[in-house]
Amino acid sequence: MMEQTTTDFAAVVTDIATWLEQHRAAAAADRFIVGLSGGIDSAVVCGLCSRAAGAGRVTGVIMPSDSNADDARDAAAVAETFQVETITVDLTAVTGGLLTAIRTGINTAAVSDGNGPRAQLAEANVRPRLRMTTLYYLANLMNGIVVGTGNKSEAMIGYFTKYGDGGVDLLPIVDLYKHEVRALARALGAPEGIITKPPSAGLWPGQTDEAEIGLQYDQLDAALMAIASGETGNLSPAVHDRVRGLIDGSDHKRQPIPAYRRDER
Repeated sequence: MMEQTTTDFAAVVTDIATWLEQHRAAAAADRFIVGLSGGIDSAVVCGLCSRAAGAGRVTGVIMPSDSNADDARDAAAVAETFQVETITVDLTAVTGGLLTAIRTGINTAAVSDGNGPRAQLAEANVRPRLRMTTLYYLANLMNGIVVGTGNKSEAMIGYFTKYGDGGVDLLPIVDLYKHEVRALARALGAPEGIITKPPSAGLWPGQTDEAEIGLQYDQLDAALMAIASGETGNLSPAVHDRVRGLIDGSDHKRQPIPAYRRDER
């Protein structure tokens, strides 16, 4: 397992917490709104928000959608660890109803790959987009600010849903690779079971991040750091090409929306 030994992660916790509180105050928001998935990234963000503003100004939102019941239990354990209140919004019926309405309105047989992998991904992405809608409803209702849970490893390869988990107000851990998030979790005192749990976005039963990415996170982090530094000599061609392809193919997710400007034509 890749670990950093030179970084003072307790100091990183303090720095990020200070940054978060500055942004909350600047937005005149009463609280942070955090989606709790039961995974390490949301656990770390929950801990950072609690450290930043105090547990009383953090609301954790648990949003199952035909999900593994263990995820909700793990999310509740994270909330208990950091002493934050939670709201549970079961999106299973809403997700099913929306998908039924869409299928009723289209002829899936006439859609390219209407019943294949593209359809699976299209349906899976409905879940994070409904979660985003839920988080913003609660943020509006409670004068809150939505805090995202994306890390650097996933951001660099576009492993997030555009306008789903990518639709947030603040990104406190987006400059930390996954192995650094693990170290930060330990510095915060997150439950060990959450730290060692196989990462999963919960997009479908049995889905894991590493299986979908095609690499273990330690392999991914090593490759991303090598590409960022330009020192790729020790990377296998297969790993380099896989990661480079993920970076290039997801560039649109990291760029501003292209906008037509008459004076630029």
